[in-house]
Amino acid sequence: MDNLYYAFVILGFLAVVLFLEGAYLAWNAYKGPEAKRIERRLQALSAGGAASTELTIVKKRLLSETPAIERMLLEIPRIHLLDRLLLQSGLKMNVGGFLGLTLLAAAVGLVLAILLTLPFLLMLVAAVVVGILPLMYVLNSKQKRLNMVEQQLPDALDLMGRALRAGHALPGALKMVADEMAEPIAGEFRTTFDEMNYGISLQDSLTNLATRVPITDLRYFVISVLIQRETGGNLAELLDKISALIRARFKLLGTVRVLSAEGRLSAWILTILPFALAGVIRILNPTFINVLWTDPAGQKMVIGALIVMALGIFWMWRIIKIRV
Repeated sequence: MDNLYYAFVILGFLAVVLFLEGAYLAWNAYKGPEAKRIERRLQALSAGGAASTELTIVKKRLLSETPAIERMLLEIPRIHLLDRLLLQSGLKMNVGGFLGLTLLAAAVGLVLAILLTLPFLLMLVAAVVVGILPLMYVLNSKQKRLNMVEQQLPDALDLMGRALRAGHALPGALKMVADEMAEPIAGEFRTTFDEMNYGISLQDSLTNLATRVPITDLRYFVISVLIQRETGGNLAELLDKISALIRARFKLLGTVRVLSAEGRLSAWILTILPFALAGVIRILNPTFINVLWTDPAGQKMVIGALIVMALGIFWMWRIIKIRV
């Protein structure tokens, strides 16, 4: 009896251990670091343009973790453009999460407007303005990431040029950039190298790179490589010239930014000042500014002021937006 009891305990212990190990292996296969890394690389591949090779594994990027929401989002036209925007921003967020965050922000803006007892029209305006904040954050993150890639591009081209002179082929030079450079440019070149390993042609891989990273200098690089592949020539020397051209453009752009700094500062002050002043008056003397919400003439004045301010902001933005 005692031996049977001990055998039962030992077998039960082994069963629990094997069950826990199996559960851990199953979790690690789907949610572990390696699975997450592969998922991120496949998601990055799905952000490129259409490739000539049919690779179904590349095309499976979920817009939402919930199947019902996924099917509903797929019915929206051009929803993959929003998905590509989220990938370009570098944020770990899918389309479903972004839309949920946008709706939550709009609801918060509406609640704040109700607490401030604003008119119905201004409640809608507050909901729209606050609801746009997640989109503005994504666009700002995308611009910062693209600017970082643009700053890293000359060094990446120099590294590729040295690799080509050392005898490496172009795919090897791309892999060297992916291994030696820092993010985010390393991830983009790693995605391009992975696409080539999956069987996508060089032209389609580089075209996808230019699609994922819409930077003019990077497009110059892609066009130069594609033309060189057809006509021949010294690719390493060509990359050195492109790198020198990009650095010269950065130097000129820095000078332009210094000269236009005063205009940008004035634009920010003139844009924020009316709203800040209205908020201060609203706190200090609410009855003084309530006329703008309650009186029909005041509402027309607010609408006219917002329209004129929007035109002024657009005009100042176009003045200080200098392309080099």
